[in-house]
Amino acid sequence: MRFFASLLILILSLAALPLAAQEAARPKDAKGRGQAPQERSRAITLDDLFDRLGKAQSEREAEGIASLIERRFSRSGSDTADLLLSRAGEAYGKKDFPLAVELIDRVLALQPNWAEAWYKRATVFYQLDDPVSAMADLQRALKIEPRHFNAWTGLGHILMASDDKARALEAYRRVLQINPQMSDVKTIVTRLAPEVDGQEL
Repeated sequence: MRFFASLLILILSLAALPLAAQEAARPKDAKGRGQAPQERSRAITLDDLFDRLGKAQSEREAEGIASLIERRFSRSGSDTADLLLSRAGEAYGKKDFPLAVELIDRVLALQPNWAEAWYKRATVFYQLDDPVSAMADLQRALKIEPRHFNAWTGLGHILMASDDKARALEAYRRVLQINPQMSDVKTIVTRLAPEVDGQEL
């Protein structure tokens, strides 16, 4: 169980980093090749990216595509909401979780249909040892964007921590339907599936 708790904290902590820090950690788009990176980015839809993610042939390729998807997720269309979420990320990094929640509450008042904001608030609630609120926010995120693989992963970990292994396995399998190359999740499914699938109904 300690393995799952540690893995959840790692994934949620990385996902809650300020957007600027995430961007700095990602490789820059190649320049040239006939079309400017921003123009190429606009030409590729989110649906296209998810299609490519599902067909990725390696974990490295999938990570690159997933980073592009996460970048799209991190844009609300509102400069104010984006700024507030960035400040919430800074508060999270300083472990000022109450401030992070307050800022994300403001974000959600402006952009209630922004899946990423619900996901980010879930990460804060988890750090505040409030898995019930975290799960509720993850479910809101998934209702808005059912392909949010990070939200499915977080939901799986919370369910696993509460010993709801069957629903956790279902969540992990949803992750792999979207992003089949996630090695950590594949490892969990490999370990968990024989135990859950072997249970009598």
